[in-house]
Amino acid sequence: MLKKFAWKRDYYAGGLMLLIGVGAAVTGTGYKFGTLARMGPGFMPVVLGVVLAFLGLLIAGTALGSSEPDDKNFLPDNPQWFGWLCILGGPVLFIVLGLYGGMIPAVFACVFVCALGDKTATYKSSAILAAGVTVFGVLLFHYLLNIPFQLLRGVNL
Repeated sequence: MLKKFAWKRDYYAGGLMLLIGVGAAVTGTGYKFGTLARMGPGFMPVVLGVVLAFLGLLIAGTALGSSEPDDKNFLPDNPQWFGWLCILGGPVLFIVLGLYGGMIPAVFACVFVCALGDKTATYKSSAILAAGVTVFGVLLFHYLLNIPFQLLRGVNL
């Protein structure tokens, strides 16, 4: 017997990811692609767009087999405003602290504030996560990839 097709949140999430991924991939084809050894400016948008579109298909596909109840309405009764503010405030902090403080405070603050958006997070777990991501980010982007982003503004490390 065919299961009634019902709209679920996963369809919206998967569809949005598919749309953004296809858009990025199509836009990236307008730039020189290059090779894996010598990537052009279109390489990353195309590859990441294809990956994002594939993940969108997977997310939407998992909703077909899910026994989760259908969404009755599009807006939740109790929106989690604190979580939304944390998720939106993290990148803003990254930009501001990146300009005036450097990579270390920018990455730490961004991850810490975004992690607090999870209702199960504590200050301690958010700080540990932020410290780990900051160390990994500094090692990867500053030392391995030599991205020209000062670790601390006004201090030469």
